[in-house]
Amino acid sequence: MDARFLYPLESCKIIHLLRHGQAVHNVEAEKDRNALLSPRLFDAPLTDHGHQQVENLRERVVSSGLLKRVELVVTSPLFRTMQTAIGVFGNESEQPSMTSSPPILALEVARDRNGVRPPDMRRNVSEYQTLFPTIDFSQIESEEDNLWRPDVRESEDEILARGLEFMKWLWKRPEKEVAVVSHGIVLQHMLYVFANDCDESIRNELCKRFANCEIRTVVIVDKGLV
Repeated sequence: MDARFLYPLESCKIIHLLRHGQAVHNVEAEKDRNALLSPRLFDAPLTDHGHQQVENLRERVVSSGLLKRVELVVTSPLFRTMQTAIGVFGNESEQPSMTSSPPILALEVARDRNGVRPPDMRRNVSEYQTLFPTIDFSQIESEEDNLWRPDVRESEDEILARGLEFMKWLWKRPEKEVAVVSHGIVLQHMLYVFANDCDESIRNELCKRFANCEIRTVVIVDKGLV
């Protein structure tokens, strides 16, 4: 066994990073990337295939015991990610026999790359509260989407800064096992925050592009506590 590191449990968090299931704009973009500029793809929902991906992952999450271990789910406040978060980790059934579910919290810092593309613009919070009554929107300050800009696309440096901001926020939380439902490029940049602490081969594997509804689990360590 090649054991390289030994850290106390209290300095570690387990993070499950999940990209949303296949959404309508993913399918359209495979045909024509310019479709991502279409207003008809505003806040794109999951496709039928995306719903099936979510259902399949839900079965795995339940059978593996992961649903019982996750203490908090953080989701991007876009339609496709919240559909995924509820479908995989939520419980909208009124049946008392269903497995209990962790709280789901929507955070702007977990949303997709901002600007220019309508699929990445969110709806008003009040509309989401009606559609997703079990999600906590209390951390979102603005009713309307004042982060999305029609003429400026968020830079990768800005996304990386968001990833760092999110990880700092996460360390202040008491939960030790958290799921994050977000978007491919955002999840990659969350991982980039820690990439320099990994061997190149591990870094390349961890930070590669996420497939739709792919879940990737990492353990992160606060070395200041070690």
